[in-house]
Order: sequence, then structure tokens, then C-alpha cells
Amino acid sequence: MNLSPADQLLRQLRWRYATKKFDPTLKIPAADWAALEQALILTPSSFNLQPWKFLVVTDPATREKLLAASWNQRQVVDASHHVAFAAKKRMAEADVDAHLRRIVEVRGVTPESLAQLRKIIIEDLVTGERGAAAQEWATRQAYIALSNFMTSAALLGIDTCPMEGIEPAQYDEILGLAGTNLTTVMACAAGYRDPSDKYASSPKVRFKNEDVILRK
Repeated sequence: MNLSPADQLLRQLRWRYATKKFDPTLKIPAADWAALEQALILTPSSFNLQPWKFLVVTDPATREKLLAASWNQRQVVDASHHVAFAAKKRMAEADVDAHLRRIVEVRGVTPESLAQLRKIIIEDLVTGERGAAAQEWATRQAYIALSNFMTSAALLGIDTCPMEGIEPAQYDEILGLAGTNLTTVMACAAGYRDPSDKYASSPKVRFKNEDVILRK
């Protein structure tokens, strides 16, 4: 039976769940993983500043170290891939200029044409009131990337488990982020569910449409 795009989307969103038990023998094909990395890169962000880094951890020894920093959740070592989402602690003029240089490179515009945009961003996120809370802002942006990653994975039939139950400072130390302008804010395991994971067949619990969708 051919499903409409809308039905395919809903089917995969209903299929996905926060996978508790991964099959460690199954690995994500290289082409699918490359697509998921592009999904991360294509994630939208405020001002398109992309205030993040995505650390893809496949080394078994490193993942064993991260296990203890992840409340001993086995997804870290059993999943095919494990991604740490790191956000910038603060925004500097250099960050803004790096973004503007990329605009010039990709779109062929002049730096002078971006002068007003530069001023707006700096006065907002560097020297403005939001500059003092730049890490909180960057963390919210990183959550957009996490959501995009999980949805993209579901569309490819790949399981994920988002993880806030981690020790960010320990992740930073293990992954070489300590002392930098980046800090881990969450992680996500990706791979394929183990058939014995009882949560895979549990009915998805959500409030009814009328309880959360308000029409005005």
C-alpha cells in the first residue's frame, strides 16, 4: 500500500521512541549516517549563527569513558553512533565575522553589504543584554538540532535516544572541550533497537489534540 507523504511522516513519528536497548551488532550504513550528519548541518538557527559543534563518538574506548558520565546508560556503548551536542558559552565578534565570511563565500555578496546585519547581531548577542545569556541561547539552538536529528533518523528507520542524563563537565573533559568556548549540553545515541526492548511495543502516550492544540 502506497502511503501519502503525510501518512509516511506520521507513521515514522509514531514508530520512533526513546530507545532503551540497542542491538550492538547492527551499524548504521555509511550513506545513511552521512545523510544524518547533513541533517545536523542543515538545522536552522537564530541568525543562522550555528552556535554548536556535534561530536560524533565511535571510538569504543572513548564511549566506555562516557558510559560512567552518562549514568551508566548502556545506549552510549551499544548504539551504532553516539553524538554529543556542544553549545558555545559566549558569542564574540569573531564568531559573527566567521559566519559573515561564509555568507560571502557561498552567496557571492560583498562584506560591505552585510555591515548592517553584523551590527544587529553584535548588538544583540555579543554586547547586548542577550550576550550575557549567550550559552542559554546557544543551548536552545542545539535542541533544535537534536530534534531535527531525531526526526531525520526516524524517517530513515533509525532509532535514537536523546540523553539529558549525562554529566556535562565529565563529557567536556573526556572529549577535549574543557577550557574551550564549548560545553556539552546533551547527547543522543543512534542505531537500531534490540527486539527485546519492551518499550518498542509500548503504546505512545500523548495528550489528545484538543488538550494541546489551541485554535484562535
